[in-house]
Amino acid sequence: MISNYYLLGAVLAVMLLIVFGASWFLKRRAPKLNQAKFQERWKDLQQHLPQKQTWPLAIINADKMVDDALKARRYKGKTMGERLVSAQRDLTANDRIWYAHKMRNKLVHEDYNLTRKNDVKEALLGFLQALKDLGAMPK
Repeated sequence: MISNYYLLGAVLAVMLLIVFGASWFLKRRAPKLNQAKFQERWKDLQQHLPQKQTWPLAIINADKMVDDALKARRYKGKTMGERLVSAQRDLTANDRIWYAHKMRNKLVHEDYNLTRKNDVKEALLGFLQALKDLGAMPK
């Protein structure tokens, strides 16, 4: 008789572990991002590319998009740099995204002038790859 109670207790304990474990896992899983919104933002950003004086806006906006994606995917960190470190295993082109993010920082915090279209292109390709890796843009 006592062994039946132990068996029942063990079964209930396993069931509780499964229920709570599944709910914890589902809560921790990163949400899917709204690709349509990110695609629209990327399209708007591209309007800054024809004129040299608006290139910095394109870089700054692309950086903000990646940071928004990192936050939405729940990467840890107080700053974008910390979130990039948290996401580094999920990003296929770490050097490119860091190059792009550092360019953004120079634009915002230093007197940095963009003179080469290739630099802007490389930075934007780095941001785009990060957005793809994070699921914000289609691959």
